[in-house]
Amino acid sequence: MSERQVRPLKLVVAGPVGAGKTTFIGSLSEIPVVETDELATEEIGKERTTVALDYGKLTLDGVPIHLFGTPGQARFAFMWDVLVEGALGFVLLVAGDRPQDFPQARFVLEYLTSRHPVPFVVGVTKQDLPKVWAPEDVALYFDLPPHQVVGMNATSPTSATLALIRVLELVTGEKWQGVW
Repeated sequence: MSERQVRPLKLVVAGPVGAGKTTFIGSLSEIPVVETDELATEEIGKERTTVALDYGKLTLDGVPIHLFGTPGQARFAFMWDVLVEGALGFVLLVAGDRPQDFPQARFVLEYLTSRHPVPFVVGVTKQDLPKVWAPEDVALYFDLPPHQVVGMNATSPTSATLALIRVLELVTGEKWQGVW
């Protein structure tokens, strides 16, 4: 009996500063996350920031998935192109409690989709907090169909996995049958 040949998948996690990209990857990764965080040199609302990438890996139903997280600041946009090259899809995270960051998230989305036409979903993080935008409202803001926007909590492995499965369904064009 021969084993099926399984090719690894590459997916990217993008979004503005503080959307939960590093946390999302950390919730899913089976290995210690490779982080390139440094002290922020400008006021961004937190002390440290990703300057190159985050990397994590997980396996769903025997399929290895490599997750690459982008820096959130526009000055590192050159890394967005590097990281999305060869990706099958991406998850754009937006913090549902920070509508002031939505224009930056729109910029990231338009930047990536104009250069890399791959399937994507928008993950609206911090759904566990009060006064947070609902996925339906974020879909309206971004002018996206509701199935392309998911509410989630980046600290929850189950929630992060469900967002990841949604993008995998868009990549494959069928319901993900994986076991997790």
